[in-house]
Amino acid sequence: MAIINDRLKERRLVLGLTLLEVANFIGVKEATVQRYESGAIKNIKHETIAKLSEILKCSPAYIMGWEDSIVIPKENQFPLTDLEKNIIRIFRTLSPGERDMFLRSIGLEQMSSSIKMA
Repeated sequence: MAIINDRLKERRLVLGLTLLEVANFIGVKEATVQRYESGAIKNIKHETIAKLSEILKCSPAYIMGWEDSIVIPKENQFPLTDLEKNIIRIFRTLSPGERDMFLRSIGLEQMSSSIKMA
């Protein structure tokens, strides 16, 4: 179990994250993250490991000690917030004219002619 504790703390420090930032991201108290890192909590739920891997930018298998390389899951290389995902969903429903108007309004008018929607 020590490998999990060490890897959690190592990744947090490498990324310059505080205990509180990690705690807020995964939805627990700061003391809980500290107890994960110290080994005081032995059983971490798989959902929590998945969330930790997101914020610590590594694979769950790396955290668990099942692999040695820090592999960033493809979907986490450029994660989107819920707001960003909703903007994309709405953009995809717009007509070509509405897309052009939207892109101009955010200063991306030069891109409007190059976007082909499926």
